[in-house]
Amino acid sequence: MSSEKQFKNSSLKVIKGDITDLNVESFVFYAREDLKLGSGFGTAISVRGGPSIQEELDKLAPIKMCEVVITEAGEMKANSIIHAVGPKFQEENTDDKLRTTIQNALKAADKKGIAEIAFPPMGAGFYGVPLEKSAEITLGTIKEYLQGETNIRDVIVCLLDNREYRQFESEFSSL
Repeated sequence: MSSEKQFKNSSLKVIKGDITDLNVESFVFYAREDLKLGSGFGTAISVRGGPSIQEELDKLAPIKMCEVVITEAGEMKANSIIHAVGPKFQEENTDDKLRTTIQNALKAADKKGIAEIAFPPMGAGFYGVPLEKSAEITLGTIKEYLQGETNIRDVIVCLLDNREYRQFESEFSSL
């Protein structure tokens, strides 16, 4: 399942799949401030990518809310991972912090010359941002960024299951 739209010279696509298994230049991981990979996708990154990723993160930690760092992706198909520290639900200014985190991930990709990047449903799941809010802010922020000056040509929002996909697809169709 996938849908795609063009914005200036870039495409934005919504797909269903496992972000840690995508063959992309880089993908975004919604990180903790201490940059420990932890559970969920962090475990998948550790297992699939190997220990070099956490070793690299240990040298960069900690980082602050809305900041991002880029590491190699170890043994995964992607070349790199953009670790982005975003807000937890019901934190003060959650929406603004989430937008800033996404913008900073896109800016970091641009600065590093990454032309293809994948995002998860930012903040949803473990961090408690409601799926509809995640879809609205993630897709809206990416669309706005792609309408400006950027060398990013492909952005994928990768959703793990039907529940996530349906919510994002609904929001995507209204962009």
